[in-house]
Amino acid sequence: MKLLKCVVRPNALEKVKDALSELGIMGMTVSEVKGYGRQKGHKELYRGAEYTIDFTPKLKMEIVVGDDQVERVVSAVRDAANSGKIGDGKIFVLPVDEVVRIRTGETGDAAI
Repeated sequence: MKLLKCVVRPNALEKVKDALSELGIMGMTVSEVKGYGRQKGHKELYRGAEYTIDFTPKLKMEIVVGDDQVERVVSAVRDAANSGKIGDGKIFVLPVDEVVRIRTGETGDAAI
């Protein structure tokens, strides 16, 4: 099993969610986060004054999938979140040793 940590633009959430639904992925955790990458933030104009915004708002989506689904899910998220502009985000793939469904006690792939 793998944990996908996907950091995307907030406006990409619905597209990504729809793309994952088509693959049968129904569960994910979404958090509002702030950060920056190569762009190091951006400048905005407010009432005639220029301000530097160091951290840009993003969404972090965490999705656990079976090893056989990783490539399809990564591809679906990448395609759905891609605007072609800097700041589209990143996808991190990490190993998951075990998953336990609290309600039933199921483990492994059955708990996903």
